[in-house]
Amino acid sequence: MQRNDNMRTLEEVQATVEIAKLQEDDLQTTIHCLTFGENVLSADYCLMELDDTLCKHIEAGESLVIRGDKDEKAVLCTGDKTYDLKMADTSNLLLLVPDCKTPDQLSGSKDSPHLVQTQIWGFCSSYWELRKQRPRMKKLKQLLMENPYEGPSLRGQEDPESLYTMLDLLERIQASEQELLAQLETIHACRVDGYWRMLDFDYEMKLLGHVTQLVDSESWSFSKVPMETCLEELGPLEPREMIEHWLNCFGKRYTENERVFYALDEDKVCRATALLLLQNAVKFNLREFQEVWQQSVPEGMGTRLDQLRGYALVDRGSGPDTICLLRVEDLSEDTVERFNQLFTLREKWTEADITPYIQDLCGEKQTTAALLTKFARSSTQNGVKVFNSRRPVAT
Repeated sequence: MQRNDNMRTLEEVQATVEIAKLQEDDLQTTIHCLTFGENVLSADYCLMELDDTLCKHIEAGESLVIRGDKDEKAVLCTGDKTYDLKMADTSNLLLLVPDCKTPDQLSGSKDSPHLVQTQIWGFCSSYWELRKQRPRMKKLKQLLMENPYEGPSLRGQEDPESLYTMLDLLERIQASEQELLAQLETIHACRVDGYWRMLDFDYEMKLLGHVTQLVDSESWSFSKVPMETCLEELGPLEPREMIEHWLNCFGKRYTENERVFYALDEDKVCRATALLLLQNAVKFNLREFQEVWQQSVPEGMGTRLDQLRGYALVDRGSGPDTICLLRVEDLSEDTVERFNQLFTLREKWTEADITPYIQDLCGEKQTTAALLTKFARSSTQNGVKVFNSRRPVAT
């Protein structure tokens, strides 16, 4: 490599080839003579390794966005995926050379050797590696719960500093736009006056009570709740858009004879009722809880413990069986910290008990069994396979 004021000639290159004892016939006839541009510094450019999917994404004119607050590790997002950014060092110096042709791009002709003067624009000894990862969503609920929607009486009186538009959330949440929208739907968020809001839990349960009482009084089937009649009857009590939002969260919309109906989701209604019962109890006697739970749900709906997978934990150890609130969304998003939290709560877990609390940690083509093999040790207790921590649990 030479500076601009000292470019090599073809004769000099051929002499160097001879000194290096290389066979000229084994080399490409096109010879790049590399020279440094003016004021080239290693900090001028950052290199990033992209797979074919991301290359096509860029070539199609789409953008890539790096997201993260100052105290967070940066991630890179497309419109629908999130990638972890990791710096990788290389022992070879990487040169940034625009318009430099690789051997497979050169013609296979046997022309006489000729020089191409090529200028180096930058150089690096490291580059960014990308690895697809789960979006980091824990902060989303934290932000939206700063100012939950409690009903129309306070509408317009909230501090706008604690309200968030989609653009605000994209600035703060480490996820792609599609992943963010999917999570907003999962946590039952809705748009109110242009801001994304989460319903206060008590207000959501109030709406549940209104709808289920109406269904009971009208003797409707839970699988066929007429939307328009529901909105007309409950409109004087709550905003129509909130009633419809609740129906969308807890039911499946369908059309029959040009009328819109909802089939209420039994599991979602029963789960919400269970969370209401458990939210203020440290532990609940399991048998008593199941009795109260069944009495609390709308008549005709059936409660089952599997409806609470990832939301509540049953303890069948010494003494009477108990149940307590344990929501997977309240646990750490970091895999090591998640296992530490779980083994702090309980020394040994059955696979059935722990699976709902680690499923969301699985990456692409990864299974909960693989996670348990890596982060837990198995043994048999009373004929049942159980898992405990591989390392001392930090308390």
